[in-house]
Amino acid sequence: MNMDRDTRAFLRVYLIADPDQTTGDFLPAVERALSGGATAVQFRSKLLDDGPFLTLAQRVKSACDLHAVPFIVNDRVDVALALGADGVHVGVDDLPIPAVRGVIGVQAIIGYSPASEDQTAAAKSLGADYVGLGPVFSTGSKDDAGEAIGLDAVRRRASLAQLPIVGIGGIDADNAPDVIAAGADGVAVISAILRSENPRSSAAGLLGAVDRALERRAGGG
Repeated sequence: MNMDRDTRAFLRVYLIADPDQTTGDFLPAVERALSGGATAVQFRSKLLDDGPFLTLAQRVKSACDLHAVPFIVNDRVDVALALGADGVHVGVDDLPIPAVRGVIGVQAIIGYSPASEDQTAAAKSLGADYVGLGPVFSTGSKDDAGEAIGLDAVRRRASLAQLPIVGIGGIDADNAPDVIAAGADGVAVISAILRSENPRSSAAGLLGAVDRALERRAGGG
């Protein structure tokens, strides 16, 4: 398997499934997003206790399995292992990437959110499979997201990483093409889908916008 190629493909519309950031019914919204074309799902919650977290994560994984879409767990390596998740996503304050790799094995996916250009450049040598860059634009979906880094920073860091890149933070179908043009391989979203009146349509719209932007970039347009 060409992991690099496959990773770039599943990053195109990367749904961060956070029940704390959902205005409607959570699981139906995730299922509709998958029907609309979400290409990966990361389960995240900062508020749920361990038991409810595990139970809800299992249900999200089941939905991902039905659609043959990678299921990633945010931060919780233990939950990723317990559920047989496809991977885990960690940040600079979580377990170090080499330690995560030692626990989850060589086949699992590790995503990483660096906080600096030096950390971005080091991600590949540490063993990350892809890097999340952001917040690209201002966002209200993550309390500790920090200030927006902007498209120029995405461009620089995408070059430094030498890994598949997903942009996150304040992204929707209107500005997703700009994020792709800056070097990202996909976009990670929360509110653009989970706070939408029609998650299926929103996911489909994002996928179309991203794929068209990828085609333009490949063609030099």
